[in-house]
Amino acid sequence: MKALLLAGGLGTRLRPLTEQLPKPMAPVGNRPWLEHLILQLKEQGIEEFVITLKHYPELIRSHFGDGSRLGVSIAYTVEEEALGTAGAIKNAEHLLGERFLVFNADVIQKVDILPLIEFHKQHGGVATIGLTQVEDPSQFGVVDITPSGRILKFIEKPQPGQAPSDLINAGVYLLDRQALSLIPAGKEVSIERETFPLLIQQGLGVYGCHMRGYWLDMGTRERYRKVHWDILDRTFPLPIPGSEQRKGIWVGEDCVIGSGVLLIPPVLIGNRVHIGDKAIIGPNTVIGNDCRIEREARLSETILWDKCRVSRGAHLYQCVFGYEAEAGTGHVLYEAVVNRMKEAMTV
Repeated sequence: MKALLLAGGLGTRLRPLTEQLPKPMAPVGNRPWLEHLILQLKEQGIEEFVITLKHYPELIRSHFGDGSRLGVSIAYTVEEEALGTAGAIKNAEHLLGERFLVFNADVIQKVDILPLIEFHKQHGGVATIGLTQVEDPSQFGVVDITPSGRILKFIEKPQPGQAPSDLINAGVYLLDRQALSLIPAGKEVSIERETFPLLIQQGLGVYGCHMRGYWLDMGTRERYRKVHWDILDRTFPLPIPGSEQRKGIWVGEDCVIGSGVLLIPPVLIGNRVHIGDKAIIGPNTVIGNDCRIEREARLSETILWDKCRVSRGAHLYQCVFGYEAEAGTGHVLYEAVVNRMKEAMTV
């Protein structure tokens, strides 16, 4: 079975980090999230992928190629104009089989897809939506669902206390090719707001399967940071690169850590990182590969992508720095989100 990964979104809420970078390529635990997604699906037996592209497509193509580096096969489609979720799926129809998985590639998740596949085989409908449980469904589109799992309708952002369930669309779908016949080609179409309601109206069978596991939309800076804190405290059991030198302190290869450096767990340090004397790193700090932190710098609740530089005595708190970003000598930054121009954005 093939998996279609929808990676064409603009990621506007994560700007400026996604100004010149497809949102699914934002690093999570020092590796592009899209790579994590492909590898975890490969572990579950999915080895053929189609990736939909629009925003800086060359960055994804150049990183993954044909997929052989990861032991999978990858094909691509490119949207010349925005097509929406259903339009992007329709645009890839010629590359898909009679039944296929679809993932919103910018949603962070680690779930078991086998129950979704088995449930789809049993119910006989043309679509199964992976559902996740949330505490406050008033912020999402909620499903009205029968005990058998058949979805009756969708309710967008219901008033508090009026939601028919606490289950929302997790951005994971299993579709039969028949479902694509209702999607017009070359037009912008939303699968959530248009296609699924139409399938329900025509009685073709749209079902929901509660998927248990980790799920978080990283669409805001706050949620992007939370994903990392969940990795560090192992709420989100994503593989962490490097060796755990002591509890909550992961350090990559070929690092230089100066004298008097204080590492306050949890901290993740990438490969070839230089940390100067008397720097204080942590808690909740992720440092990408090839970064240089000069002496007496202080980083807390901060994420640095690869090749960043923090000069002597700079203090960073709750910051996110994109590739090759810099903090000057003595700078004190709070909740800063810093990015570089396009030529620096390589992954």
